[in-house]
Amino acid sequence: MKKRFKQLITKYFLIAVILFMGALFLWKFGLPQLLRAYLQFGIGTCGKIPILCKMPQEDLGEVAVNKEFIAGLVEYRFPNTKILVPRQFNIVFERIRKYYYKKYKRMDKGATIYLLHEPVDFFITLFPDIKKKGIEDDYEFLSRTMCANLGTVNNVTDAFFVIMKSIFVPNLSDQNHVKMIRLSFDGKRAFINYYLSEKGNFFDCSLVSLKEGFFKIYIKDPLAQLDLEKVIAIASTIHALN
Repeated sequence: MKKRFKQLITKYFLIAVILFMGALFLWKFGLPQLLRAYLQFGIGTCGKIPILCKMPQEDLGEVAVNKEFIAGLVEYRFPNTKILVPRQFNIVFERIRKYYYKKYKRMDKGATIYLLHEPVDFFITLFPDIKKKGIEDDYEFLSRTMCANLGTVNNVTDAFFVIMKSIFVPNLSDQNHVKMIRLSFDGKRAFINYYLSEKGNFFDCSLVSLKEGFFKIYIKDPLAQLDLEKVIAIASTIHALN
């Protein structure tokens, strides 16, 4: 497993492996009901973790990007990725942190954008056996993960993607009110999970580009400065650097 991805999921990966092996055992010797009960015991119920039973509610198709908003953003460059973001947000790429204004870095009130980038076919390479289940590329892997539903687990493949979903989706505050959508823009296919409230907004963006690979953008916006349209605009500016 690549070092950068291990930094993202090390805390949970061993647990996921143990759960998956247990799920495989139950699938061979038990019933789907037992498999679901095992996952609920190991991960949690949908009452405790509602995202496990949520699926994308809407497919927006190809959406337009707000170019006027993009014009007011500033560029940040990292070893293999660049992105345009609002000035008032701190940026964290893996373990690299950049402040929009270093002198007042303690006064940002937690407005932060976290980034991750992996090359083309990263997940297919990481889990080669998944191809036997008809998962041919990273977008299909991502789609199966976001559409995973604990309540409809019938086999070990379903269980695998529920486990991946429990790892893949970061904290979005009140999961009962999280919205999940599927969309595409500027050559990227994406899933965005988000929660908007007066106490702050959270956005989890997972994007796949056939030429540039996989991108993860997680935004904590405690002052509710961004909406979905602005987040889509920000996500459209992320690119791999060769």
